[in-house]
Amino acid sequence: MSTQDLKLGEDGRQRCGWVADDALYIAYHDEEWGVPVYDDRLLFEMLTLEGAQAGLSWRTILNKREGYRRLFANFDAERVARFDAARVDALLQDASIVRHRGKVESTVSNAACFIEVQETEGSFADYLWGFVHGKRKVNAFERLEDVPAKTDLSDRLSKDLKKRGFRFVGSTTCYAFLQAVGVVNDHLVGCFRYYEV
Repeated sequence: MSTQDLKLGEDGRQRCGWVADDALYIAYHDEEWGVPVYDDRLLFEMLTLEGAQAGLSWRTILNKREGYRRLFANFDAERVARFDAARVDALLQDASIVRHRGKVESTVSNAACFIEVQETEGSFADYLWGFVHGKRKVNAFERLEDVPAKTDLSDRLSKDLKKRGFRFVGSTTCYAFLQAVGVVNDHLVGCFRYYEV
């Protein structure tokens, strides 16, 4: 295992090597990433943020996360689904989020799709965890280069979400989402969080 696969923090803990050296990034890795999520509001938030991240760094998105929460009604899907064109135009003027029209508009349309999933599947969590029959996938990667960008699971999720009308949900985005919300545990084996989550 190379030094870039794991990073030794000032607190003496080994972390996945992708973690940037700032408190926000470290807290995200240590407290959220890979923890199983069953709360629909948080699932909508993470699906939105992963879509917003496409083509950008995760650090950029983390730094704008509070702006997203404020401007998108704390990710209340029912409220976001009612945003009109004037509200979207106003959002595009606010630098506290990524000002990409397609990504902002997709958050609104995805909110409507999200509600439809809740109505047909009971909850978005039930829908999502149904892809793994309620049992998370725990990988045992030792090197960052072994962690895939997408898998058959993310391909299936992406295809189904697109069929339901979601946007900015390509397979790579879906795999990052699955990792983030703990459907998949991709902490490296040497990371202190691997066995904790």
